[in-house]
Parts: sequence; C-alpha cells; structure tokens
Amino acid sequence: MADWRLAVDIGGTFTDVVLLDAASGRVVVDKTLTTPSAPLDGVRTGVTQLLAKAGVLPGDITAPIVHATTLITNALIEGKTGRAGLVTTTGFGDTLLIRDEHRYDMYDLQIEFPAPPIPRELTFEINERTGADGSVITDPTVADLDVLVEELRRADVEAVAICCLNSYVNGSNELKIAEHLRSALGIPVCISAEISPQIREYPRMVTTACNAATMPVIGPYLDELQKWLAAEGFGGSVLMMLSNGGVVSADEAARGPIRLVESGPAAGALAGSWFAKRLGIDRLLCFDMGGTTAKACLIEHGEPELTNTFEVARAYRFKKGSGFPVSVPSVDLVEIGAGGGSLARVDQFGLLKVGPESSGADPGPASYGQGGTIPAVTDSDVILGLLDPAAFLGGDMPLNRSLAEGAAQTVADGLGLEMLDTAAGIHEVVNQNMAAAASMHGVEMGVDLRGIPLIAFGGAGPVHACGVAELLESDRVIFPVNASVLSAFGTLVSPVRIDLARSMPRLIDKVTDDERDGLLDELRNEGRRVLRGAGVPDDAIVFRYGVDARYSGQGNEITIWVGEGDVWPATAADVTIAFEIEYRRIYGMTIPDVAVEAITWRLSASATTSHVEPDDSIAPHEGEVVPKSTRPMVFSRGVDAVEAPVYDRSMLGAGARFAGPAVVEERETTSVIRPGWDVEVAADGSLIASRTVKELA
Repeated sequence: MADWRLAVDIGGTFTDVVLLDAASGRVVVDKTLTTPSAPLDGVRTGVTQLLAKAGVLPGDITAPIVHATTLITNALIEGKTGRAGLVTTTGFGDTLLIRDEHRYDMYDLQIEFPAPPIPRELTFEINERTGADGSVITDPTVADLDVLVEELRRADVEAVAICCLNSYVNGSNELKIAEHLRSALGIPVCISAEISPQIREYPRMVTTACNAATMPVIGPYLDELQKWLAAEGFGGSVLMMLSNGGVVSADEAARGPIRLVESGPAAGALAGSWFAKRLGIDRLLCFDMGGTTAKACLIEHGEPELTNTFEVARAYRFKKGSGFPVSVPSVDLVEIGAGGGSLARVDQFGLLKVGPESSGADPGPASYGQGGTIPAVTDSDVILGLLDPAAFLGGDMPLNRSLAEGAAQTVADGLGLEMLDTAAGIHEVVNQNMAAAASMHGVEMGVDLRGIPLIAFGGAGPVHACGVAELLESDRVIFPVNASVLSAFGTLVSPVRIDLARSMPRLIDKVTDDERDGLLDELRNEGRRVLRGAGVPDDAIVFRYGVDARYSGQGNEITIWVGEGDVWPATAADVTIAFEIEYRRIYGMTIPDVAVEAITWRLSASATTSHVEPDDSIAPHEGEVVPKSTRPMVFSRGVDAVEAPVYDRSMLGAGARFAGPAVVEERETTSVIRPGWDVEVAADGSLIASRTVKELA
C-alpha cells in the first residue's frame, strides 16, 4: 500500500514540490515559478501539477506535509514586512538604532546598516522594571497599559513585539503586557522571554522585532495554505522547516517565524548530510544555487554545523556585523545573491558586476520573456549554449535566446566587449563570487576547503558546479538524482526538532542543582509542548543538553554539548573538561587557574521521523554512451565554441562513463561538465565528476 509524503520548498524564483512513496521508494518531482505577491498560487500550481503527474489524489496523502520557505528571509532583506510595533522599558526605545555600538568597518565614514525591522516611530515605552536578579521592581499599571493600547491602535500596527529590560531572567512583566494587548487589540503579540530569553539587549530585541515584523507575513499564508489543503481533501497536517534543520507544526511556526529565517537552505544542508552518510563521505561541501541565491554549507562527520546566531539582511554581504544578528539556532552556512536570476551591470568604475540584485520570478531573466531587460546569469548560460532554450523545464517553459542576447548586448556596449565574451564574463564572475563566499565560509570555520568534494543542487547549481569546484581546487563533484529539488527532499529526512535556550550566568561550580534543574524543567516542558503539536508522543522525545560557556571575565562564549537524557547528564567537572577541550580546539590553548562561567543553557528536543528511502537504483549501462545530440558551447572567455555532446540523463545507466566537455539534461536542471572532467554514473544514478586535467591549453 502506498504511503505518499509531500514536500514543498518556496524559493525566490521557483517553487519545488516532491512526492515520495515511503512504501515503494517512488519519487516524483516538479517545479513551477514562485508567485511572490501571492505565494500560495505557486504552491497550488506546483502541487496540482505534481499530483496529476503522479496519478495521486489529495486524500492519498495522510502523512504530514513538510514545507520549507524563503518568505521570512526575503521579507527581511527586502523590507517587505508587516507593520509591527515595539514595546520596551522606559528609556530603552532607541536600542534598535544604537545597536551594539559595533562598527563593522571602523574606517568607513559612510557606514551603513539596514533600517531597523521596526522604526523608531512605532517604538513605545512603558514604565516597568525588572532587576538583573529577576526581581520585579516596577509593575506596569493598568492605566499605563490602557494608554499603550490606544497608542498602538492609533499607529494601526498588525503585530507587536515586547522586549523589556532583564526579561530573560523573569518575563512576568512581558507576559502581563502581552496578555493585555492581545485582549484589547486582537493581533499577534510576541515577547522576548519566549522568542530569545538570552542576555545582550540588542540581539534579543532585534530578534523579537524581526519575529513580530514577519508574523503578518507568514500567519495569513499558513492559514490560507491549511484551508486550501483541507478543502482539497489532504489528510496530513503541515510541518514547517526551521533554520536549525528540524520541523515543527505550522501553528508553532506562525508564533515564531524568525526561526524559519534559513528554512530552505537548512533543508538543503540536511539533504547534503543525508547524501554524505549514504555515500560514506566524511566531509562534503553543499553547493546550492537556485534562481535567486547560492548557499554553501560544510558537512563534517556527516552533519552540518549549527550556529546559535545568524545575521540576516546584511548591508554588505561579506561584512559581518552589517545585518541583524538574530539569536536563533541555524545551520551554519553562507548565502549570497548569486543565482540564475542575478543581474549583471557595469559599475561606476566600468567593471562587470553580477548580483546581488535578482530578477526573481517576476519578471525573471530576459530570456523568460516576461519583460526583463537586464541580463541575468541564466541569460548568459543560454547564450553560451550551456542551456537549451527549448528544453528548459522539459520544454514547458521555453526560453528566448534573442531576448537574452539583446539584454547582454546592453552590458557589452558598456564594457566595450563582444556580446559572447560578455556572457562568458557574467558566467565567470558569478562563479568567482560563489567560490569567494564559500572560501570565506571555510575561513570563518577554520577549515581549508581545498580538495573537499562538492555536491551540487538547486536549479542552477549543476550548471556552475564544475566551474566553482575548479576555483576551490576541488577535484570531485557529485550531481545527485533530482538535484534541482533536493532542498524539498531534505525536508522529508529532517527530524521534528526545537532548540531552546535561556541565559542564567553562573560560575560552573557555583550552580546549584535546584536552580539549574528548575530552568531545564521549563525548557523541557516547552520542548514537549512544541513536539506534541507536531504529533510526537512524549516517550519519543530525546533531550540533548548544552551550555554557552567562557572563562570568567571574557566577553564571548563557546557552545559545548554534554549529553542526552531526561535529566542534566554532567557534573561541573565534566562541563569544565568539555569546555577546555573545545576551547583548545578553537584557540590552541587553555587558560589555567581561571574559573569557567556558564552563560546560556541550551536544550534540543527532537524526535526522528519515519525512515524514508527513495528507490533510485538504476540498471547497469549497456553498450556505448551515445549522446542524443550535440551543440556549440563556450566554456571560457576568448575561447572558441566547441561542439559538445548532450546526454539524456534518463538514458544513462549505472557504470556509464564519458568525458567533458558535455552536458547532461533532465527536465528540472542541466549538469554542465567542463573540459578536463570525466564522469561516471553511480549505482543510485548520481553523476560523479572527477577532474583529470588541472590546466587547459
């Protein structure tokens, strides 16, 4: 009996949908253009097309529908958030403007930061105060709360963030304010004591503000989605992918949308992790290039690294500190504006620049024929012959080469170059951008990426992977089956999970069992509540414990994990030893005779999903590998086009071998094999490309 699982991933340009029968392993996939102004329209189109293709009825899908999305990230980057208000303690209304007083570039006199997610005119102060020890010094009065209600009502806000001083220790005043506002205004309200109960005022406030600003974005969408699914007869609930690589219920996601900020990229990282384990590769670099952005994530020991803070909406993509430092656990990755829709231009110095601006789905690249006039990366790939305009999305969405050439000519005129060389330059520059971002990601993690295999996915990833690999000095690229929709597949292999944290600064050897266990009881209860909402029974929940610690007197912490269980599993000595091991790994030393201080206590509550395994074994290849056609392709500036073979991926059996230059076409993407690379088809259908020639004549 079939056991169908449905996954959806809304990207900036395309919406990907995947159906997997957990009983037979059959996989069916589809892509459709994202509809930014009404994202549900794209989801409806994609799901309807996919069900028809698979011959599946909505009622056949009874398992939870898993959903990843870039809606939150795009809303914050583009400033297209809801109209939210912020409530804080009297005297602290300028916190979002003051930030943390850190200048990410101390020599830039024109330094820029993104505008606060909630402007100063929508920030309101109330007379309340909680001490650093958690004692309530001043309660908000009913009269003050009534005045606040009227101010927020006149401001016509759609949601409210509440972030009061020291509420990470005691959130009772925030709760009192929230209850009054919810009752009087009937709009979404979130409090920092629930969203980010951690020390450091600015990160806590900006995280809560970003959460409130995106509640009006995600809430209505999820309501509409669930109503449509119910009306169509789908039997499964909706689970949303979080930035940490876990999934939670749609209702929980609507309450804390900031936890979805890296939802789609996290799903891709989980898919990369799944492949790394399957292929027996200990280290793997995930290279995910879609229509709007490219992501790179390092998989070590079969798992992606997690970070406890993530910066979104950077003013400058390579300058840490130029964005919003949101305190949410996230898969540690780098994301830049380098996708198939990234636009090319000539800057004020007469140099060719590509991205971060994107044509998105509307109007899309010039070759889409939807009104775009600026050349995008996809246009350059069409001009170079790497993409077949007639075969894009299996022919369902043919591209217009002449429109691509016309757009590229405008940039060529500005550079004083031939149009073909300009297209090759666009392709080369975007590869350089992605390789530079990946290298910086490796440097920040203390890892040399040279020689690490790449796994390429996303609609544009397989087109550019070999070029990026050459720049990273990597000799191996893996093109998995259904690479274009791999992030959507990643949601199907993700656990139900929530990561929680609460600050309680104490010297490790001064923490009493009662205060530690009291804090952890609250976190465990919250973890159980969230996972129950996703349909997980209490006896299936696994708790993992960690702590952010530092040497006493330091200003920054490192995170260590100390074990699992229903109770705290470590002694003070265990924590100290684990801290010193990790500290030495990072800094190459420890500091003797200085006490270790715990700042923030962490709990991960998770439950594994039911095992899914696609049936992707393919028959051995027999006979010669015969291309379906050839066409002229250009692989470098100043180099003549070569007549290269075009292979149909569905006709390549296990063990098939061929050499580049070549392309391998399937409906959703094209894998470009550059000169100097050889390919072998693995037993699961993956293309394994190996670089055999380092320098081409």
